[in-house]
This record gives sequence, C-alpha cells and structure tokens, in this order.
Amino acid sequence: MKEIKINTEIIKLDAFLKWAAIASLGSEAKFYIKNGEVKVNGEIELRRGRKLNKGDIIEFNNEEYKIN
Repeated sequence: MKEIKINTEIIKLDAFLKWAAIASLGSEAKFYIKNGEVKVNGEIELRRGRKLNKGDIIEFNNEEYKIN
C-alpha cells in the first residue's frame, strides 16, 4: 500500500488521482471513475467529486493508496 500525503483536510477523488500520479489529466481521471475502475474504502465510486479524507483507501489497477 502506498501512502499519499495531502496538504488539505479533504480532496476530491478526481484531484486525488492526479495528485497521486495515477492519472495525468483530469479527463483521464474522469474516464477511470466513470468506468468503475476506482474503489474508495472497498466500494466502487462513480462520483468524481467524492470528497476524500485522511485515512481513506483508494484502489486502482490492483494498487492501494492510503491518504495521509
């Protein structure tokens, strides 16, 4: 599991995918989310504006990322 540090209290899912270098563009992040390829805390998340908090676990492409 990779730990990703954010500098704010919350971050939106699409912004997190870019911040963690999972997606290089916002349109790429949107594509992954809309296709059901991203899980938040074990559940598929289809809302790119989903607010993430420290401690949340994001799964993509068999990798896990924990927000610190």
